[in-house]
Amino acid sequence: MNKPVAVVTGGRQGIGRGIAQALAAKGYELVLVDVVRDAAARETLAALEAQGAKAAFTTLGAYPSLAIGKLPDSHNFDVGTILRESLQAEAAALKLYRKLLELVKHRSVALEECARQMIQQEELHAGEVDKMLRKPGHTAAFAQPQG
Repeated sequence: MNKPVAVVTGGRQGIGRGIAQALAAKGYELVLVDVVRDAAARETLAALEAQGAKAAFTTLGAYPSLAIGKLPDSHNFDVGTILRESLQAEAAALKLYRKLLELVKHRSVALEECARQMIQQEELHAGEVDKMLRKPGHTAAFAQPQG
């Protein structure tokens, strides 16, 4: 049986590391993405492996190892295709963060706030990607917001 794969940005420390550990506990295989590969990244990978999780780490600008499993990527490096894939990923992330918000509502103020902040970041990023996909002079959204 294939395990689900999660990509965790900022996964080498802090909240990202905590999210990665929680996903590992739920049986996810992980791809951690962060700006540097350092002692914190190595410690996080070791902690995840100690939990029995399969995890890989990549820095920004590098492509994650496919040893962990197939990534939802067309491997088409045309900018328009990449931006459309990004919009799809933003929509999927928004759904998950909204689901997280519902799950933690009235249970943890800290997790509620984290989920709200992630929703805000995803909405802002989706808006920026949407702007990049529009033709010059067009003001209508390229895609309807989802999630």
